[in-house]
Amino acid sequence: MTILVTGAGGFVGRQLVSRLLTKGCAVTGIDTHTDAIPVGARAIVGDLADSAVRAAALADGCTALVHLATVPGGAAEADPAASRRINIDAMYDLLLESSAVNPGLRVVYASSIAVFGDPLPANGVDDATPLSPKMIYGGHKAMMEDAVAMLSNRGMIDGVTIRLPGILARPKGPSGMKSAFMSNLFHALRAGEAFTCPVSASGMIWAQSVARCAANFAHALTLDSGLMPPTRAVTLPAQRVSMGELAAEIARQCAVSPDLVTYVPDAALEAAFAAQPPLATPAAERAGFAHDGNLATLVASALATL
Repeated sequence: MTILVTGAGGFVGRQLVSRLLTKGCAVTGIDTHTDAIPVGARAIVGDLADSAVRAAALADGCTALVHLATVPGGAAEADPAASRRINIDAMYDLLLESSAVNPGLRVVYASSIAVFGDPLPANGVDDATPLSPKMIYGGHKAMMEDAVAMLSNRGMIDGVTIRLPGILARPKGPSGMKSAFMSNLFHALRAGEAFTCPVSASGMIWAQSVARCAANFAHALTLDSGLMPPTRAVTLPAQRVSMGELAAEIARQCAVSPDLVTYVPDAALEAAFAAQPPLATPAAERAGFAHDGNLATLVASALATL
């Protein structure tokens, strides 16, 4: 099984590629920096919008495609043209090109809960919640969800779209993501440092560890797509927890005081990322996707991958 992974040197990409290599899969990884792609994968360095880069990645064939590469939320908002170039145009071209190499190949697309927009329905989000994006990032993700479904209906690909909640915990440093505060909390408490949280202690988030996320992507490569809804898109199951609960559990596992965290809420940030209502994901669960099980397991897993 030869699997092409875009964004192979990224946060989720590294975890997924390592998992696939351990399973004995042949992996080709595309990223802008090859040193981040795990050793053992065939590494292609370059801009996904460059047709020559995509051709090189497909030169050895492609049994399946996992599309993780993206211009993330904050960066997309700052540069909508760059978001369109990568998140729409380059992806659509790659879907057509990979389908030409292997008609009907499995395509797993990383979408986002940003497709629901904000504010989210106070009574909760489920499989019937309509997409209503506000941010450029969420809008472009929603557009490409439709593309995956349309090309699947035409038999050109066999698409599976999974919408990611907050994935924890990202590496320290700039990420271009407005939700980075969730991961920065882990880094601060592990180091025993004070942390100013830009959302309230009662702010609610949907979260999943990066290891669990990678396992869900690996599952998506082999699941029976007949288990997916007609849209070919599901929202991944997630733990719904408050930032206060998350901070307390990280502090407990790091043996530091939760009082290291102070809360200075930013109203706009809280509305967009920490006002998440109850989440029901029966379609994803029927298809075999899962969350971490409980908060303690999520935190332990996230700390182990920092």
